Amino acid sequence: MKSCFTSGRDREIITGMENKDREQTTVWGENLDRTLPLNEYPRPNLVRERWINLNGLWEYAVTGSGENFPDRPDGDILVPFSIETPLSGAARALQPEKVLRYRRTFTIPGEWEGSAVRLNFEAVDWKCRCFINGRAAGEHRGGYIPFGFDISSLLEPGENSLEVMVEDPTDSGLQQRGKQVLDPGYIYYTATSGIWQTVWLEPVPGENSIENFICLPGKEGFSVKVEALKRGIAEVEVLEEGKSAGRVSGAAGESLLLPLESPRFWSPEDPFLYEVRVRLITSSGELVEEISSYTAYRHITRKAGRDGHERFCLNGKAVFLHGPLDQGYWPESGMTAPSDDALVFDIQRMKELGFNMIRKHIKIESRRWYYHADRLGMMVIQDMVSGGKNRAVPASLYVAGVLGRGETDTKPRDHRKSGRESLENREEYADELTRMIRLLINHPSIVCWVPFNESWGQFDSLKMTELVRSLDPTRLVDHASGWIDQGGGDFYSQHRDKLKLNRKSRREKRIHMLSEYGGYNLNAPGHMWDEKKKFGYRVLESRCDYEAALESLILRQLIPLIPKGLSAAVYTQLSDVEIESNGFFTYDRRVLKCGEEFLLELNNSIYRSFEEFCL
Repeated sequence: MKSCFTSGRDREIITGMENKDREQTTVWGENLDRTLPLNEYPRPNLVRERWINLNGLWEYAVTGSGENFPDRPDGDILVPFSIETPLSGAARALQPEKVLRYRRTFTIPGEWEGSAVRLNFEAVDWKCRCFINGRAAGEHRGGYIPFGFDISSLLEPGENSLEVMVEDPTDSGLQQRGKQVLDPGYIYYTATSGIWQTVWLEPVPGENSIENFICLPGKEGFSVKVEALKRGIAEVEVLEEGKSAGRVSGAAGESLLLPLESPRFWSPEDPFLYEVRVRLITSSGELVEEISSYTAYRHITRKAGRDGHERFCLNGKAVFLHGPLDQGYWPESGMTAPSDDALVFDIQRMKELGFNMIRKHIKIESRRWYYHADRLGMMVIQDMVSGGKNRAVPASLYVAGVLGRGETDTKPRDHRKSGRESLENREEYADELTRMIRLLINHPSIVCWVPFNESWGQFDSLKMTELVRSLDPTRLVDHASGWIDQGGGDFYSQHRDKLKLNRKSRREKRIHMLSEYGGYNLNAPGHMWDEKKKFGYRVLESRCDYEAALESLILRQLIPLIPKGLSAAVYTQLSDVEIESNGFFTYDRRVLKCGEEFLLELNNSIYRSFEEFCL
């Protein structure tokens, strides 16, 4: 799981301010290994030693519904890049009425004999059906959550065929899809259809195996649970720098307490990770299997400071959260990072620039992104993926800054406005929200869940907040980022992209967070997605103007709000995305639009002011 950081030479290329005519590609896309892209182990939180990566060239075809795979495919497609992206080699849209078909062969190693074989998909958007040697292996709905099938009974000696069929309505449907649209523009982006994360095989014990491992910090140590396919005894050992720091055993499926005498706390300053070894044993003492993992010890709370305002607290200490909005898009590969190093770059550079948090915006990333955030010490605010409709909000309410007052999201008419009339659709959202939290719950970097962004598909917010708290009581919740505020969750959450920053109401008891602000645009010729089509809230003409605007925004608007209760702020955004040019970095990550020391000092001025008033 070791990952290489960007070299010094690449760093000079990426952060240089030269204006060069080039296609929208990153250095990682240019240097892509097309024989086996994204070859890193995809599940760092539950590691088995043996696995096979199925990324690479597959045959593909786009057909009508009910048609078979044609005798002559449309060509080769590079998995795991979606059909719409240049790196896939296809670069074509998938229409809602069409079916995207993939095909390849594989061979199971002889040393896997006696094991069950699981076929894993890290993400496929949206409806996926899978066939092994012409026989159905299973199907899955949902574009962002990993899934898999036991294909043991379908395998044959020697070479086996794998076929995948995908349908994706994109924004013609009401499923969770984030910012994907068929006609990109404004703040909406090119769709991602089909396989867009790693596909892989792994052998597991035939009769029983570890299905999931949950480890959460508590007051006395870790609360752990080992979920197995069948019954068994689970043994969990935590190691600190190679030495045992605690162990516990008990029945698989039960919650166990693993005490720690002198825990080492995880923080951005010291992102310490404990190694974990998990063993599943039969009642007679026979070892079924052993997996490796990692965990961290840290506590997330909210409490009133000496000034009476509620503050976000990490390990009992009030902390100001400041970081960029991160859409997680790439010019040559859409929602799929072109390499593991590209994931590292975004997180590492934001930390070097003085940010301590990233808001992952209405997207679920690859599991490796969260692993890197864990080990590098970057706190994460994690959004749920939006679906339904983007519910219209009166402009007068937005300008007045009273969004949500008098508005509801629980009645049938509210469900209709949000595209959530269907009970099946609402249940599907709740199921995918549940699966997202279960997927990411072990990652210490995540400090807050966001069920809804603005009014996109928002419904029953207080009920969904209760669901989130029941699934994970260890983190905070921003129940409706921006609007429509139902008075729930832990944050009074404002979006002020176009408007002057303002304080919260004196009656408001929740933590004040500017969950989106800024969004200043600076175009970098030669590094634009489209030199003619552009979108922005406030366009600056030069780097000097851009830095002056940022400095004024932070020093004259944001910092004065800290004594009035401001405790977190999310700047829009980490990088440009398609026609949006409001990123700190250009879309290709080759240009940082302001000085490194300048931005670092702005961030440090926020933290110093916060410490002066709150600590």
